[in-house]
Amino acid sequence: MLSTEENDILTRTDADTPMGEYFRRFWQPVALCQELLEPDGEPLRVTILGEQLVAFRDTEGRVGLMDRRCPHRGADLFFGRNEECGLRCVYHGWKFDVDGKVVELPNVPPGVRHHQSVRIKSYPTREFGGIVWTYMGPDMPEIPDVPRLEFGLVDDARRYVMKQRIECNWAQAMEGDLDTSHFSFLHMPAPNVETTENRDANSPNRHLYWMRRDGRPKFDVLDHEVGFVAGGARATDDEGELYWRMTQFMLPSHGTGPATVPGETYYGFTLIPIDDQSCWMYCYAWNPERDLHQTELDKFKVGHGIIAEIDGEYMPLRNRSNDYGIDRDAQRSETYTGVRGTAEQDIMIQQSQGLIADRT
Repeated sequence: MLSTEENDILTRTDADTPMGEYFRRFWQPVALCQELLEPDGEPLRVTILGEQLVAFRDTEGRVGLMDRRCPHRGADLFFGRNEECGLRCVYHGWKFDVDGKVVELPNVPPGVRHHQSVRIKSYPTREFGGIVWTYMGPDMPEIPDVPRLEFGLVDDARRYVMKQRIECNWAQAMEGDLDTSHFSFLHMPAPNVETTENRDANSPNRHLYWMRRDGRPKFDVLDHEVGFVAGGARATDDEGELYWRMTQFMLPSHGTGPATVPGETYYGFTLIPIDDQSCWMYCYAWNPERDLHQTELDKFKVGHGIIAEIDGEYMPLRNRSNDYGIDRDAQRSETYTGVRGTAEQDIMIQQSQGLIADRT
């Protein structure tokens, strides 16, 4: 349980809030590289941690991230011209490079001090693992490196990266994604459905039977220097043997899902607040030992595991506006929820707690 004040500290991430300042001390994902493919291509609106920004890839392939409002008259730079190594406001032609420095003031006479003093708020960017990252913290002589998460260290053919919009506060999304006990209910078949095939000693899905049978896992948490590992232990068919389902949390908002068998493709995610009532979930699947199979890629594109089926704006197709496509007949006779998709089931429950969950 938290007090109202403690809950506010955890969930509020705008500038000048404790958690907002904390998030800004870490590199954060702001876009998929594929959203900014072409030099001098279309700018991209970006909102993270309550700040309205614009991203663009300049003529030389560098990614800029800056305030969406031109410092001259507040015009929206999303409508600007991305050309010749800078983003130009179409109102009066002011142009800024990826570092936020003004490079052209065509309506200001030469020699006026504005040519040396005008800047726009901007943030440094790096590309890693198919994602554009930014550091929004205070100026320092040497900025720490982008987190070297394993998914970004493997070859492109061994990973899949996407993002999906979650319409609730980041903290309850993180809590839900790290919680392993809910799997015994939320992601299971309807109570009257028998799954005898998972009891077979040779079945690769025996763990599903164990999770369904044992809804009271015993938890253990091991702290480490960047977060913790949480394990939930369930009884198996072998006396004295336990099935441990492990999830990893790394500061400030990275997580990995459980793997069950050697050689299996791993899943991970990073949550970044858009504002206090919504967040982006960057999802990645990777295999350190082999290229991803085409069958895996085909599944990811229509939703699989923590990856939801999304539209062109990265919104899950089954969402709050359509009650997540719940099928009451399926809920009675097929699945526990009647909602299709593991990710969609998670999103449904997380968002049903309200835009900001009450932990008091």
